[in-house]
Amino acid sequence: MWRATVLTLFPEMFPGPLGISLAGKALASGVWALEARDIRDAATDKHRSVDDTPAGGGPGMVLRADVLAAAIDAARSAPERPRLLMSPRGTPLTQKKVMELASGPGPLIVCGRFEGIDQRVIEARGLEEISLGDYVLSGGEIAALALIDACVRLLPGVMGKLSSGTDESFSDGLLEYPQYTRPQEFEGRTIPDVLVSGDHAKVEAWRRAQAEALTRTRRPDLWATKTVQTATQNIAPGVRKDTTKG
Repeated sequence: MWRATVLTLFPEMFPGPLGISLAGKALASGVWALEARDIRDAATDKHRSVDDTPAGGGPGMVLRADVLAAAIDAARSAPERPRLLMSPRGTPLTQKKVMELASGPGPLIVCGRFEGIDQRVIEARGLEEISLGDYVLSGGEIAALALIDACVRLLPGVMGKLSSGTDESFSDGLLEYPQYTRPQEFEGRTIPDVLVSGDHAKVEAWRRAQAEALTRTRRPDLWATKTVQTATQNIAPGVRKDTTKG
């Protein structure tokens, strides 16, 4: 069973939105499991202290290495699972990474708070820092919810059609093409004729062209990466492409 374990100071935030819709139904039916563990359970003093002032001075508080390490150790299980830290300085989360996590046993996710966590526990416990984007949240819980949701929807039996998880934005390095449904006309706007033509080849070609156009316009970074990958794949193995002239 795919299992997500979350270490947090606010376990009551879970399952939250993961308890409804497709993810919630799959959770209730045992397709996947969720465990939210309170980091304070690893504290050793009567006040259940988990943080302290930053070394070198500065505002805010920092999660202690010894307490968080104990919480991680108590949550570890076999088989060994990816250990993630939701952090704005982490590697941006991609659909490729989501697919990798969804195909494994499930991650152990640490949710930071305050000014962050002691660097030593990141290194000592091999935490992989993951970011949802170039912005800062109050804590890692919302980011963890998003990551788990992205993974759960790819698990077998969660979505109605297997193609739903592959025929969408980022699955092929492109943004998804526009979608339409009834009514045929809405405020003077009609569904493109090709989509109601019944010609599946033309529909696929139109969707591909739309996806490429959207990606070029809205995400030139993705388009540049896609172009390089395509060029690389078009070079036969063992053949070096000569770009020199003369």
